[in-house]
Amino acid sequence: MGTCATPRYTTKISNLKNSIHIVDSNRVMTYAKTITSKELKKHLYTFSSDAFEGRKVGEKGQKLAADFIRSYYKKENIKSPPGISNYYQTIPESFFSNKINASENVLAFIEGAEKPEEVIVISAHLDHLGITEDGKINNGADDDGSGTVALMEMAQAFKQAKKDGYGPKRSILFLHLTAEEIGKRGSAYYTQHPVFPLENTVTNLNIDMIGRVDDLHQDNKDYIYLIGSDRISKELHYISEKVNNTYFNINLDYRYNAIDDKNHYYSRSDHYNFARQNIPVIFYFNGEHDDYHEVTDTPDKIDYDLLERRAKLIFATAWQLANQKHRVVNDENNDLLK
Repeated sequence: MGTCATPRYTTKISNLKNSIHIVDSNRVMTYAKTITSKELKKHLYTFSSDAFEGRKVGEKGQKLAADFIRSYYKKENIKSPPGISNYYQTIPESFFSNKINASENVLAFIEGAEKPEEVIVISAHLDHLGITEDGKINNGADDDGSGTVALMEMAQAFKQAKKDGYGPKRSILFLHLTAEEIGKRGSAYYTQHPVFPLENTVTNLNIDMIGRVDDLHQDNKDYIYLIGSDRISKELHYISEKVNNTYFNINLDYRYNAIDDKNHYYSRSDHYNFARQNIPVIFYFNGEHDDYHEVTDTPDKIDYDLLERRAKLIFATAWQLANQKHRVVNDENNDLLK
């Protein structure tokens, strides 16, 4: 009839996959290798120690944890973002309910060299459950000490790259969130009072529990659950897969990404507040285990080699997102899907 048929959906997806080109394939692994199980273990044994009293929102232990993170960034000479006083985004008591004390998100920032206004947000929550009624400390080594120390190590790797003259093209915000355990309130506050305009936030990579192995993967622990990666931007999803296939070949398990997932993991961690703003997200998660939200979630039970490997995957994904030619495109704006 002289007209062109609309490409089939499978062809569109194929075209999308073929449009993704890995950048800096040699360089990214050079800096990924600076993320080590030894340093992760050192940081986590401190961060999830009894000295931090379970890091309950607004309490002494959480304040000590926030200061520990801030001191690390100062030592590494990784700056506080513009408009933030000394790394802290203070959240007033009035933002919380149930007489929760004022708290703070901890933010560190590496400015992009070419497109500094475009920001990749990598996040993990710093708070946990505090002390039980009978005086036992919830150390929260996996939840979310594992994500916290992974974020610190990634920041160090990006900083070293910048020092060597290979800084990211886009900016990266390392966002340590408070109050996740009481309803994602730290990320709610950030998205309501963003340091950088939300329309300039390219994506959120959120890390919440990546140091353990759940019951479903005892025979093959080289896995990680990815949740939300294709909900807003299929390009993000296929970038994530291509990075993994290029460098790691970790089993990316999507079972909890199902729309009808009875656990509702997609809405249970901090990435969800970014997704609600139509920002593409990936939630990295190792699944629940017997020590989840128990006082037995201690640093001696973390698989540090596995934590290192997962952190490297997230770092390499962030590197790709920060350095490829164009920012990730949401599906409704992606010409390859029309």
